[in-house]
Amino acid sequence: MFNYKGKTIYMGIDVHKNSYSVSVICDKVLVKRDKLVADPKILLKYCNNFKGAHIKSAYEAGFCGFYLHRFLLTNGIENIVVNPASIEISARDVVKTDKRDSLKIVTQLSDGRLSCIYIPSVKREDKRNLTRLREQFVKQKNRSACQIKSVLHLYGLIEAHTNSRVCDAWLKKTLKLKLEKNCQFRLQKLSETWRYFDLQLKLINKEIAKEAKEDHWLEVIYCSSPGIGPTTARKLINELDDMSQFSNEEKLFSYAGLTPREYSSGDHVRQGHITKKGKPIIRRLLVESAWVAIRTDSSLAAIFERISYKAGKKRAIIGVARILLGRIRTCIKEKRLYRMPLQETDIQVA
Repeated sequence: MFNYKGKTIYMGIDVHKNSYSVSVICDKVLVKRDKLVADPKILLKYCNNFKGAHIKSAYEAGFCGFYLHRFLLTNGIENIVVNPASIEISARDVVKTDKRDSLKIVTQLSDGRLSCIYIPSVKREDKRNLTRLREQFVKQKNRSACQIKSVLHLYGLIEAHTNSRVCDAWLKKTLKLKLEKNCQFRLQKLSETWRYFDLQLKLINKEIAKEAKEDHWLEVIYCSSPGIGPTTARKLINELDDMSQFSNEEKLFSYAGLTPREYSSGDHVRQGHITKKGKPIIRRLLVESAWVAIRTDSSLAAIFERISYKAGKKRAIIGVARILLGRIRTCIKEKRLYRMPLQETDIQVA
């Protein structure tokens, strides 16, 4: 039997709903490859086979979140969660299996080529549930509105280019139309669905407003930034917190998915589209805010005009989003409100 006492064990875990595929390396040698039932307790029991060893493990961020990560840390296993996009893949690697994936993870972990993504606190992660639930319900509400208009278009009951906004008063007016029995029933049910999500969103907004008080100073700074209102501020705070986890702006931009691809050779340097390796929700919020910000912040508007003249509006707005995010980070570090324009006197946050 192999003696693991005093050695460092590297473990790559490919996590799935029903199973864990595990590969283990010790002293640069692959010593075990197994498939386990997807149960953290069973995985811990498996780790106990390496008595006296220091275990370092890693798995890809995904649907399972951070529960497994926190469980392993609590039980003395040095675990990290890695960005799937950071796992290096050979151009000749055309076969993908669970065993191969866990082997890639453990090989790169043992070589020191993997780093842990930002892990939010349990409290911050719990707060995300509200803002992300709101995102889901907004989509469902908008979907119901589109379905209602689709039925009306089907029967020629709405003008082709109408911009009517679906609201409770508009629905009451629509349901008074003389329609066939089943069409009326269909609209009635779709209207009930829309009203359900509208009511739930009002309740969610009340809960979000309560939580905003706990992050008052962050809320004030985010909301002082151009293009960012209370709802967007709550979402960004729950996703980014105070940004202290990022040692520099480049890491922050990468996390937000605002880093451009680069193709450089010799004296030639060419930057392409953004990598989109970061979080889509953060990138979307910042880009939406940037479009509003260029209307109110003259300095950002000037930057947008300069970049768009050479590279187009899409690249320009990404550049503005990066700068806006960087400025918010600076304001948080210095505990002051956003300045617009820059030469205005600082307003200190208590």
